[in-house]
Formats: sequence, C-alpha cells, structure tokens
Amino acid sequence: MGFFSKLFKGEEDAANTLFAPVDGKAVSVSQVSDPTFADEILGKGLAIKPSSNTVYSPCDGTIDLMFDTGHAVNLVSDSGIEILIHIGLDTVSLKGKHFKTLKNTGDKVKKGEPLIEFEKDEIAKEGFDTIIPIIICNTDSYSEVKPLTDIDVKVGDKILTVRK
Repeated sequence: MGFFSKLFKGEEDAANTLFAPVDGKAVSVSQVSDPTFADEILGKGLAIKPSSNTVYSPCDGTIDLMFDTGHAVNLVSDSGIEILIHIGLDTVSLKGKHFKTLKNTGDKVKKGEPLIEFEKDEIAKEGFDTIIPIIICNTDSYSEVKPLTDIDVKVGDKILTVRK
C-alpha cells in the first residue's frame, strides 16, 4: 500500500461503508419473505428486523426519492452508492398510515440524520412484516458487496461495505 492510499484509507473505507439505519437484528436478505428482495432482483444487501421506530441515514448523501407514503426511501451516498431502504413488506398499501417522513426528495443528509418515523407495532398489528430490506441498487458497479449479518445492531453500527 502506497503512502497516499494509506493516508486516505480511512476516508475511502468510510465512503464505501453503510451504517445501520435502525436498531435491530441484521439478517441475510435471503430471509426476507418477498422474492424481489430475497432473490436479489433489485440488488444485494441485507435486512434488519427492527427494534426501534426511526430510520436514519446510513451515510452522507442525497435523498434521490422519498416515497410519499413514507414506506421507503432511495438515497445516493456521496461516493455513489445507490441505496433503497424499504420499511416492511407490502407496506405501500398502508398509503402512509403509520409513517411520517422527516426529509424530502433532493435533501442532502448526513449519516445518522433521521429520515422516517414509523409505528412498528401498529404496522405489525395490521398483519405486515416489519423487516427492513436495505438494498444496493447499483450492485453491478461493485466487485464486492459485503453485508454483516446475524448480529444485533444499533443505529450507526457498520453493516455493509462495497468495493469497486
């Protein structure tokens, strides 16, 4: 490793890392009961079984699309990682009930900023799976997408790295 790559290693690592957007248990995306996620149709990633009710930004970046219903958000990290965070399965059918968006499409965000509040228990009471898939939509841009799974995570814990 050369001098400059050593000097900038920390920055590069942070730019290629996503952090937990919600407290819970990080699991393999294959455990998501929706094949769109489990079969990696949208890209590689992981899922979190949430134990809290707020989704935070997993990186510094820009909100590419905040869904009006609050059930999902697309972000693009400052280093170009395209991320989909989808709260629950089939929750779009709730039409925004039990979700409150805190940011808007086009907003610049920093890692750890709150994006969406949701009522996990109310969503579950209505019969919806509350698992949160976190998908790298531009998986093809990376030689490796490495999720950390089968661990309990708190907001801000490292959950995934990508390599060009």
